[in-house]
Amino acid sequence: MKLTTTRRRCLLLCTGVALAVLGACASTAKDEKPTVLAKFAMKFTPVRVWSASVGDGLPKLRLGLAPASDGQHVYVANGKGEVVALDPATGKRLWEHKTRDRFAGGPGTGSDTGGGLVLLGTASGTVIALSAVDGNERWHATVNSEILAAPVMSGDLVAVRTVDGKLFGLDAKDGKQRWVTDQPVPKLTLRGTSSPIITGDYCIAGFDNGRLMAVAIGSGTTAWDVAISQARGSSELQRLIDIDAPPVADQDEIYVVGFQGHVSRLSRDTGREIWTHELSSFRGLTLDAVGVLVSTSEGELVKLDRAGGSERWRQKGLLRHVLTAPALHGAHVAVGDAQGYVHWFSAEDGSLEARAKSSGAVNAAPLVVGELLIVQTDKGVIEAWRAGAH
Repeated sequence: MKLTTTRRRCLLLCTGVALAVLGACASTAKDEKPTVLAKFAMKFTPVRVWSASVGDGLPKLRLGLAPASDGQHVYVANGKGEVVALDPATGKRLWEHKTRDRFAGGPGTGSDTGGGLVLLGTASGTVIALSAVDGNERWHATVNSEILAAPVMSGDLVAVRTVDGKLFGLDAKDGKQRWVTDQPVPKLTLRGTSSPIITGDYCIAGFDNGRLMAVAIGSGTTAWDVAISQARGSSELQRLIDIDAPPVADQDEIYVVGFQGHVSRLSRDTGREIWTHELSSFRGLTLDAVGVLVSTSEGELVKLDRAGGSERWRQKGLLRHVLTAPALHGAHVAVGDAQGYVHWFSAEDGSLEARAKSSGAVNAAPLVVGELLIVQTDKGVIEAWRAGAH
């Protein structure tokens, strides 16, 4: 597979031995600018309902920080060790927690008898669990490697992926380790990690070697382990096949996408492939009733048919804009971009419906809470947008 200039831009997110090739990648990437945004007649006017600051902005080094919600509050964190809870209706700050450590992944949320947890991972390899009620620390656990994805919780289990290829199962009550499993890490990987998901009896996670693994939540034993993509090409860059976007579960099926790889629909219980479609993404996908929506590495927005994987439509108006994962906002599909715009498209046919300028670059996945689209910019500003009247 030929590695295009746009894909080389994505490699600016790499770590480890990838640092040795950044100079060559960057010089080429600067020559290929994002496509010029086309003028169009907006079908509705997005309304910024509120905005709030969460302290300093995010560092240029890619982190796994994005807004999260438990249905009651919106939680946001920055790379300086600050996390805040906001009222989703007004943006009012309800509580804040500061630590000397640097947050790199999260927040994640989960319910327990104490009113719920807010979970964060740090650059030094610590999982911190805070009370969702007041932000006080409930426990912390050491996993000894950077956490670049939000920890997740279901029942009494917290699952955490670390950059060294490990997947941990922790007790939600006190953070004690129940089990750990791992996958080999290639010498060259993208900077990023896929958050695991907990569905049914399994914890499912993607890895940098292009494999998706399901483990039993009670014991951590492997239920199945499948390759979503196979490395191709003669160079280490061409052979990157990281799964950096979280898989998505729907009943007894799993949807997953990899970089320079495929979108696949699998059986949750066996890992059996139902269909696969060649596509590259390190941002992610979402589902609607009939389709799988993917933000590609090239900056396209693609909708595949959920039943058979065929392409329903492809939107090419944002090439090289470095899109966030898509979010379903009512009848629209919303994405942010690295130039600081938020775009709304028709989920039916992919046509561009509206656009708004945010306060800064948007690299974190947008979050939908009720009728609001919550966006976190790299300047540390949280914005709530309403689609507005047609």
